[in-house]
Amino acid sequence: MQPLRHTNDRWYPSFHVAAPGGWINDPNGLCFFDGRFHAFFQHHPYSPAWGPMHWGHASSADLLEWREEPIALAPGEPGSDDADGIWSGSAVVHDGTLYAFYTGNRWVNGVDDKDGKFQTQMLATSTDGVHFEKHGAVVPPVNADARDPKVFSHDGRWYMTIGAEVDGRGHVLLYTSEDLYNWSEAGSLFVDPDPNVFMVECPDFFFLDGKWVLIYGPMVRTPIRSGYSLRNGHNVGYVVGSWESGAQFVPETDFRLLDWGHHFYATQSFAAPNNRRLAFGWMGEFAHPLASREDGWSGQLSLPRELSLSDALTLHCAPAPEIAELFNPAETHDATLQAGETTTLAPLEEAWLRVTLDLEQPVALQTNTCEQVVLHLIRDDAPSAHIVLDTLAERIHLVLARGNGAGSGYRSMPWVPGDALDIYLDRGSIELFTANASETLSSLDFLGEGPRTVEIESVAGLVCVNVEVRPLKRG
Repeated sequence: MQPLRHTNDRWYPSFHVAAPGGWINDPNGLCFFDGRFHAFFQHHPYSPAWGPMHWGHASSADLLEWREEPIALAPGEPGSDDADGIWSGSAVVHDGTLYAFYTGNRWVNGVDDKDGKFQTQMLATSTDGVHFEKHGAVVPPVNADARDPKVFSHDGRWYMTIGAEVDGRGHVLLYTSEDLYNWSEAGSLFVDPDPNVFMVECPDFFFLDGKWVLIYGPMVRTPIRSGYSLRNGHNVGYVVGSWESGAQFVPETDFRLLDWGHHFYATQSFAAPNNRRLAFGWMGEFAHPLASREDGWSGQLSLPRELSLSDALTLHCAPAPEIAELFNPAETHDATLQAGETTTLAPLEEAWLRVTLDLEQPVALQTNTCEQVVLHLIRDDAPSAHIVLDTLAERIHLVLARGNGAGSGYRSMPWVPGDALDIYLDRGSIELFTANASETLSSLDFLGEGPRTVEIESVAGLVCVNVEVRPLKRG
């Protein structure tokens, strides 16, 4: 059977990591090895729907141009611990070898999850970053939810976190090792304080700017969609705190969303050159089939994001600085709009926009009275999405238009009126970043084809709008 290739470029990303075809979800095994960045990911190469998981693979020398690599890991022989899937995991580099840790999945009935599953933490190694040798189980199988090993080093020892369900509660379990092959239990690092959370997925535990950060996806029995938070079937967030070897992690913050969009999950970070911590998230959807399946593909990774921690213990996630090199110099557009007036930018394909509202400068002896400014993203003479800068609510809203093949409804993130908003438009995705990257919002956009026309409207009040447009470089 031959892996799928996508059949239409209309929404296929130009500057995001994606498989050439088929399904992808979680980023896995992110690392810098042998002079290249490596992005592995959950991948079903034979269908645009979720299925037996493989590790797909792309690599890059600069985070800008990504090279398709062969499938890194595939399910094992019938009856083996990874017979029904190579599930999520991580990678570390040690003594010139790449160590990839993953969860091997085996259905109890050999077919599906109706009768449960065995999950085993397993190891594979590579000396070239492309071809791997499997070494089998490093943590014995359990007939329960226990997966997504994330390995890191601290004080001369190796540690592995695993997301698990223990007695109906969501735990992050901890294991230790001296050689990466033999692992011992070290107890529970963290228990989500919400009893509604029965399982934790994709835990990522790392030291950053003097504190320990734990990113994870809480799985809940009953969805609780409170206000703007936790609106999706799968949500990812973080807590910040303190930790010492041999003790539990002590949170010093409440759980906080990492991204406010429709499509962002399973974030994984890694140590990058120049003492940086970079991360990718998955932009996709489990609950509803995406329209891109018609074209033979589903899912992409987010832009690579550089992480930092503020004095207020807020995790900032800015596009990696290299990303700016993808775009041409800025073209500046200024407009003064009365309520109901619009201005239209020339049709855009892929681009980076920076939008700023001047809320302080009087215009023609009148005070700015702006309440909302809306950017209508239009394709085929109809809007696919609306980006709303709401000065009263102090939020940015992203509204997917009715009929959008990526979903419906709107998502919203906090915003300081007057601060710049960065917008990254790929063929089928929208990523929003506040001025200091303290808030992000990421969503897919599958409605219409071709370039977008951006119509800017003042919904209420007088406002000065400045837009810097940086089109994607070609060739």
